[in-house]
Amino acid sequence: MATEIGIDLGSSKTVLFSSSKIVLEKPSAVTVDSETWEPVFFGDKAKQTLGRTPETYECVYPIKHGVIADYDLALSMLTNYISETFGSKVVRPQIIATLPTGLTELQHHSLANVIEESGGRNVSVLEVPLAIAYGLNLDFSTPKGHMIVDIGAGVTDIAVLSLGGIAQCDCFKTGSFDFDEQIIRIARKKHNIIIGPLTAENIKKQIGAAVKRPIEIVMVARGRNVFTGMPESFEITSSDVYSAIIGTAYSICNAIRKVLEKTDPDLVADIMETGIYLSGGGALLYGMKDLISSYIGAPVHLAEDPEHSVVKGAVAALKKPELLSKNDYQFRSIKELVIE
Repeated sequence: MATEIGIDLGSSKTVLFSSSKIVLEKPSAVTVDSETWEPVFFGDKAKQTLGRTPETYECVYPIKHGVIADYDLALSMLTNYISETFGSKVVRPQIIATLPTGLTELQHHSLANVIEESGGRNVSVLEVPLAIAYGLNLDFSTPKGHMIVDIGAGVTDIAVLSLGGIAQCDCFKTGSFDFDEQIIRIARKKHNIIIGPLTAENIKKQIGAAVKRPIEIVMVARGRNVFTGMPESFEITSSDVYSAIIGTAYSICNAIRKVLEKTDPDLVADIMETGIYLSGGGALLYGMKDLISSYIGAPVHLAEDPEHSVVKGAVAALKKPELLSKNDYQFRSIKELVIE
């Protein structure tokens, strides 16, 4: 029986962690009836309809830039996932959900409320950088700076931790989805081919790079010719992809630099010594770690499991509440998040 559950409700995918393992990992996607807006498919089946639906259907991502954009669809999706995973085996579990830094109390409350309505109880929320820090066993209770960078699908969370809390942060609304968009643009501009988001994502994973690869890689992809409207195969190189996404990669680096510019100099000195801790699916892009290190001039440590470090860290914090209370941090329950 699940008693402690971590939920990472991300722009790209939803991850549930319980009993020391990932129990569900599915796209945060819902296919709806375009007239009634009623859900038809969830998760993998919904994602496969992206760009392939008839006019009567539409594929929607209810989480945008790390926050709930469509409350009803987010609720339907999470209810489906929790029911599929736990069924009736969940009896008032303690649930912790993660969310980006810098959000309003209303956005905190919206997330907690969705989880409670979907069948959860005892819901608390925790900022992404804090969750990652606990997962990495970082001791940030002392007056020493630690920097966390999480490159997600919709946002890049950047935070400097010290004395048990967040000293400086930014939730930069650029993530790995933006890499996909740039690949779609370069395919049309250079090859006169229109490709869908699923093809762009596959290209990014196969030959994407934030630094130039020592050996050129060529990949064959398929799309629709701009002029003829007919399906067509084309070759795209790693250099093509690099030139498409390097601007977005540098914008993430620049966002990290801006956070450091607003940080106390002594904390910056600590970070330059201890390094930056990097996580998130976008951190797996070839060369991203090296690009950030060379741009900032500090060592960068890639998390052991970048895609799951948030949800694993959240449950780690939930299991050891004394770590949070020691740092004068209190879990915010749904009742405490209600706006007066």
